[in-house]
Amino acid sequence: MSDLFPSAALPVVPVVMVALSLTAAVLIFPMAERRVRARSWVNLVAAAIKVLLIAALVPGVVGEGLRPEFAAPFLPGIDLVLRVDPLALFFAGLSSILWLLTTIYAIGYLKGKPHQSRFFGFFSLCVTATVGISFAGNLLTFLVFYELLTLVTYPLVAHWGNAKSLQAARIYLRYALGGGVAVLLGVVWLTMTAGPVDFAEGGASGVAELATSSPGTAVMIFILLAGGMAVKSAIVPLHGWLPTAMVAPAPVSALLHAVAVVKAGVFGIVRLVDDVYGIEVAWQLGVLTPLLVAASVTVIYGSYQALRQQEIKRRLAFSTVSQVSYVVLGVTMFSMAGTAGGMVHLVHQGIMKITLFFCAGLFAEVLGAHKISDLRGAGRRMPWSSAAFTVGAFGMIGLPPTAGFVSKWQLGLGALDSPHPWVLGVLVVSSLLNAAYFLPMVYNLWFGASQQDEHDDATHHAHSGTPAREPLALLAPTLCTAGFTLLAGLAASVWFAPLEIARFISEGVFG
Repeated sequence: MSDLFPSAALPVVPVVMVALSLTAAVLIFPMAERRVRARSWVNLVAAAIKVLLIAALVPGVVGEGLRPEFAAPFLPGIDLVLRVDPLALFFAGLSSILWLLTTIYAIGYLKGKPHQSRFFGFFSLCVTATVGISFAGNLLTFLVFYELLTLVTYPLVAHWGNAKSLQAARIYLRYALGGGVAVLLGVVWLTMTAGPVDFAEGGASGVAELATSSPGTAVMIFILLAGGMAVKSAIVPLHGWLPTAMVAPAPVSALLHAVAVVKAGVFGIVRLVDDVYGIEVAWQLGVLTPLLVAASVTVIYGSYQALRQQEIKRRLAFSTVSQVSYVVLGVTMFSMAGTAGGMVHLVHQGIMKITLFFCAGLFAEVLGAHKISDLRGAGRRMPWSSAAFTVGAFGMIGLPPTAGFVSKWQLGLGALDSPHPWVLGVLVVSSLLNAAYFLPMVYNLWFGASQQDEHDDATHHAHSGTPAREPLALLAPTLCTAGFTLLAGLAASVWFAPLEIARFISEGVFG
């Protein structure tokens, strides 16, 4: 580690990580629309450097136990703190890799479309906020970036500027600001009663003292913080903004579901349980079981609603409502294996869901397919995109050898090892519902007869199922994430695989 980062430079590393995407935004906003190449290079170079820095940090943070930290005065007695710990690196690694791939996809997707400088500027600010959330070392720093994320994603949801997009953006903003106010009140209340709250394995010391001296207050603050974060996490009944926001461009949908908003909410719940209260204190206060029940209801409800949708992106949106709550399910089981399962699903769900949204964008751009019935015969016309969608769908169902199988297997082990073995039934029912809404889509892709095929068969046309052009800029990142979905399943036991890092983090959580 010292060969890559001199010890004097280590504290600056998390600042550099945040500053990279912020600098990209500052450079991109004033660019003229015609400067496509310059804008693309700024995006790609910043994203690539961030991925390289994350990779360079892994050996030192995970292997050597280093914790690079930067602090700056913010309020009297409270600093803004950026710190690299294993959990921060886990989330930042996901966001950085998927930012790079989504940037490539977005460049191809938005080619020839208006307002690209505005889009990529806010896109970079969105990643700035997400990385800031990842590296936040205390609750106040988390709050600052958490609220920033709300503000900078609003223009992305509203990007097309039509009535439907603006309405969806307003709904999103109402939900997110409401949740943000709850988080703000919780942070202020907790800081006033327990002092500045630094994230720490086993929980913050002041919070543990508050839980002992005034457990009722500690419970109320937990409910306020978890409730506010449940909005971005799309936990029922606070999920209504997410399906509505699907009017946004495909790269934004992918970002919302796999990297930024939804993941920021669930990451906040993970921090709250493990690093603010601590798993032992949260269990003793009795706040884990209600959150576990809420997550279980969300898992089943989201899957049921996905089954009822006929639009591709809305079905995927309700699938996200269900799948993201697997993370909350894992960290609230009060089981080391369950916590590892929830942590690893944070990454696995991201790579699987971004694959599916990338494919949805491809189907819409190339074939004009927006409904599930429009997918009939697409496998013969767009074989590579359809293959990637199939891998992502199988992963969501939990079929081997995909990343989804690894997550669900680990969560199942956690359920059996926890005080709540009934959670295993939730996983089984959810997986059956996953199959019920994904397998018909896969069947339509490969075996369904499109209207063109039916017409061609009737007239013996020579070009039945004519292959369509799959744009490389959109297809390449899609195949990469599909490949990651398989690789994470096939190489789950390799030391740097997400599962092994998740297990390492969960061991620290339980001391």
